[in-house]
This record gives sequence, C-alpha cells and structure tokens, in this order.
Amino acid sequence: MTEAGETLLRTPLYDAHLLAGAKMVPFAGYEMPVQYAGVMDEHKATRSAAGLFDISHMGELEAEGPGAEAFLQGLLTNNVKKMEVGQVLYSAMCRESGGIVDDLTLYRLAPERFMVVVNAANIEKDWEWMSAHKSEGVEFRNISSETALIALQGPAVNKMLAGLIPGGGDLEAIGYYTAAEREVVGRRVLASRTGYTGEDGFELYLASSDAPAVWDALLEGGSPLGMVPAGLGTRDTLRTEMKFALYGNDIDEETNPIEAGLGWVVKFKAGDFVGRERLLEIKERGPARKLVGIEMVDRGIPRQGALILLDGEPSGVVTSGTMSPSLGKAIGIGYVPISHAEAGSEIEVDIRGKARAAKVVKTPFYRKR
Repeated sequence: MTEAGETLLRTPLYDAHLLAGAKMVPFAGYEMPVQYAGVMDEHKATRSAAGLFDISHMGELEAEGPGAEAFLQGLLTNNVKKMEVGQVLYSAMCRESGGIVDDLTLYRLAPERFMVVVNAANIEKDWEWMSAHKSEGVEFRNISSETALIALQGPAVNKMLAGLIPGGGDLEAIGYYTAAEREVVGRRVLASRTGYTGEDGFELYLASSDAPAVWDALLEGGSPLGMVPAGLGTRDTLRTEMKFALYGNDIDEETNPIEAGLGWVVKFKAGDFVGRERLLEIKERGPARKLVGIEMVDRGIPRQGALILLDGEPSGVVTSGTMSPSLGKAIGIGYVPISHAEAGSEIEVDIRGKARAAKVVKTPFYRKR
C-alpha cells in the first residue's frame, strides 16, 4: 500500500522477485525490486557480464491505421516519417510551451502500425494527451497491462540470449535501435536492441503470461556466464553514468529538449508538431541554462535537489546524483546557467548546508574501453 492507502500494482514477475530475495519498494505506482544482492554487485555484473531487469511497469500504447504516421508526427519532435519497419526511434513529446510531456521510444511494427513505449509514471497522462490529439483513421490502444518487458544488458548478453533461441536467433541481424520478432523458450518476443545502461543488450516485449517462464529461462541460462537479476537502484546508477535523462528527475514539463541536451531529437524540418514554434524560438535565441555532467572535487555526493552555487549564490539544481560504482567518483547531473555549461567550469554544490567544490565535465561519465 502507498502512504495514501492506494494499492500498488505488481508486474507479472513479482513472485520471481520475492523468490530471488529482492527488496521491494513503491515506484510509479508499482511494487518494484530496488535491489537483490546489492546495487554495487549488480552494477558491476552488468558492466562485466549481464544484468537482468524487470521493466514491465513501462507503458505500451499502439497506434494503427492509415492516419497513424501523421498522428504521431504531429505529437513527436523526431522524424517519424523516415522510420522503416523494424526501426526504433527515441523522441520527446512536448506541450505548446515546449515543456516535455514525456520522453519515449517509438517502434514501427508495420507500415501503418506503431508501438509507443512511455514512462510508467506517465502512462495515464500520455494516454489522455495523445487521445485528445487523435486524428481520423487511427485506432489507439493501451496494451500496457497485457505486455511485459524484460531487459538484458551487458557485454555477454548476445551469447546468453542466443543459447535460448532456436538456431541462435541471428541476433546480429538486429541492429542498434531496431527490433524483430524471435522465439525464446517457445514464447514469441519482440527483441529490441535498445537499453538504458550504456551496454549492448536487448529489451524483450512479450505477453504478460509468458514473462515468468522467459525470466526463469534467462536467469538459468545466463547465471553460468555471470548474469544476475538487477533492480531499479542499479538501473539508476548505470543510466546516471551515461547521463541518460530520467523523467521526473532531469526532465519534465518545466524543462524543454533544447536545454536538456535533447536537441538532437528535435527535427524542425520533419513538419509541424506540438511545441515546434516555441522550441524554434528557444533554439534561435539560445537556452538560458543547460543540463550538464557534474563531478565532485571535494568530498560529498551531489544528490537530487541539491543547490548548485555560483559565487555562493544558488544558480541551479542537481537533478540526479550518485557515487559511480564504475569510476569510484561522486557524479551528478544538473542544470547550470549557460555561462558555466562548458566542461571545466568551476561550480559548487550545497551538500548538507556546506558549499563543496565541483566541476562541469564531459559526458558520458563512463566510457567502455
């Protein structure tokens, strides 16, 4: 139960998490595993071998019909029209103000059929926003409750997954940010070479009823090669090392893609979309602030909400922060004035009431050798 007495939802893998000794916490309306053996061990296993993540709390919406492409192009900042069947696209979806409704991935499953994958906390909001803009010739469905999502991330993932697919599955044919159907232990999955960790890997979309069998098979097949189940805590440290934005922390409706470093997913020439006019103004004028990577010089961890100081005055805020398991350094992400957005800029972070020296650094923080 939540503090307000609201019953938390559970993914199809809830029992598997309990069996594996997971510590469960409320997250985006779900009861989710935050860790199993511990964040440090799970993080290092993902970087060196593989981590197995339940991300079935994410939302899936389907748009189908002759008007589906135009419907999505009118809402998303990236270029939907250029997508081939089997391609995956990362995009922002904005309000007229340029504020980010959500960041999402879009799958073109057929010429006139798309799947939109949205953040768990935004499922209802996104559904309502998109439904309000739905055009003629589009059938729009929320398939979140019937869809499970399992992520395998790490350098050993190809070998692990190939061992569970008849004939090896020809996984090399699935390129980065593309997806194709495969069969894993007799269950059909949509295997997408995408992820949120900075490692190679796959995200597997499948029927909720098939999730426990596939999860168990992946763990059994992957454990001898170093795979471990990993929780939300590990997912957070991995994505922070890559400076991947988390909705609700680093981006929200009060931020825009230009200042958040997501200008590369805003394709002004693709056509009109909600927020285009405002984003074009921001781009031409230049943003007043920028989301940057921060590395501590003094002791202390720059936690979410900590103030960033310039000449002793609050001038920004840390949106995400952690002690990097890969680097052994305290790192963070935060918004600073554009005058201090270049790598090497000296700043301070207010940690428990004390100004601690820090600096702006190039990202990603972690780079594979």
